[in-house]
Amino acid sequence: MLTDREVAATLEMLKNEHLDVRAVTLGLSLADCVSDDISRLTARVLAKIDRVAGGLVRACERVSEKYGIPVVNKRLAVSPVAHLAGPFDAEGAVRIARALDRAGADIGVDFVGGYGALVEKGFSRGDEILVSSIPQALAETARVCSSVNVASSRDGINMDAVALMGRIIRQTAELTRDRDGLGCAKLVVFANIPPDMPFMAGAYSGAGEPDAVINVGVSGPGVVRKAVDRAFRDGARPSLGDLSETVKRTAYKVTRAGEILGREVAATLGLPFGVVDLSLAPSPQVGDSVGEIFRSFGLSAVGAPGSTALLALVNDAVKKGGAFASSHVGGLSGAFIPVSEDLVIGEAARAGVLTLEKLEALTSVCSVGLDMVPLPGDTSAATLSAVIADEMAIGVVNHKTTACRLIPVPGKKAGDTVSYGGLLGEAAVMAVRDCPEAAAFIGLGGRVPAPIHSLRN
Repeated sequence: MLTDREVAATLEMLKNEHLDVRAVTLGLSLADCVSDDISRLTARVLAKIDRVAGGLVRACERVSEKYGIPVVNKRLAVSPVAHLAGPFDAEGAVRIARALDRAGADIGVDFVGGYGALVEKGFSRGDEILVSSIPQALAETARVCSSVNVASSRDGINMDAVALMGRIIRQTAELTRDRDGLGCAKLVVFANIPPDMPFMAGAYSGAGEPDAVINVGVSGPGVVRKAVDRAFRDGARPSLGDLSETVKRTAYKVTRAGEILGREVAATLGLPFGVVDLSLAPSPQVGDSVGEIFRSFGLSAVGAPGSTALLALVNDAVKKGGAFASSHVGGLSGAFIPVSEDLVIGEAARAGVLTLEKLEALTSVCSVGLDMVPLPGDTSAATLSAVIADEMAIGVVNHKTTACRLIPVPGKKAGDTVSYGGLLGEAAVMAVRDCPEAAAFIGLGGRVPAPIHSLRN
């Protein structure tokens, strides 16, 4: 139970420290919508989403008002659309994307995830069709998000899929050139994608999930930063162990608030409650930044020496505190370090303190990976694939989720600024060494075998 002092502290978080529930996501299986007639299939998809998810936004608003906790995004995540796409061509898959976009607009959600495929071991016909349609689908829709899992610790890395995704990212950027490659902000390439994640752009409803379920993503980097600042009040000199305990206790309170809200939304809709994703999810607002936590610990910027060790400490403390507060923890559950979505991380990248290589090192101890990274528009598909391959290797070897949301911004070069607005924020385009030899390596194809420690049976 929370003490009176902790209740008061939680109220202070709501008033002044950017405490919110970043996402309430309804996971929904579309398996019973399958048909070899595209009109019948899309009609079934629209009908099921309206029937099951039509009250999601209203339920979130009622519960948010009751507890005084803002719910920033209301989202829908469906089962992988590749499972529906087999009977059709790429245009048929795009029609499914348009139907999902329309359904999302009809029920009022911010994003619809699940336009994706799981290809860590190879491609089915539906996978091939779906992946080939991604650039057009993301260019023609406003809410639809796509994720493709190309690697896992159990199966290794599908390098043919990695090579293909480099080309898909380039095509998506070109088709959304008029919006600075915005389509790529809705496309994530994963290793070890979790089936119950509430955060976009990677959310989908995976195998083993209920037909419909409510998952919640909490936030609170501003809350954590303020708690660390308080630990230094009046000349105090806490140790790193003391500060880890501070972060852990704070994560407990943030997670508990998210679980209470999520369970009530689920009960209102008559659906099961799934998981709380413990991730520290920043926004471009001042006071809501993971990067500001680094400053409170004494580092000048994200990317400075010591950053990886500090991020490991914070990530571990968040997980320990959140796991104690929640009955079911899932999703990514860590600290996000997106370049454009975090004001202070974006500043570090613009100043050159945070390079792409240091960012990759940071991803070895946190969640998500290379997230919302603007790159020069002329970055080759092979170089994009090579960057993806490196990030997938980190995930596969370390049995953790990693991902790439890379945005080659058409017409921009390193140092230029790109702005997407809202939660997507703005950042300077980061430099990447565009190596011609990457094409030879990526072109070898095949699969990188799983590490020996994958043999756990």
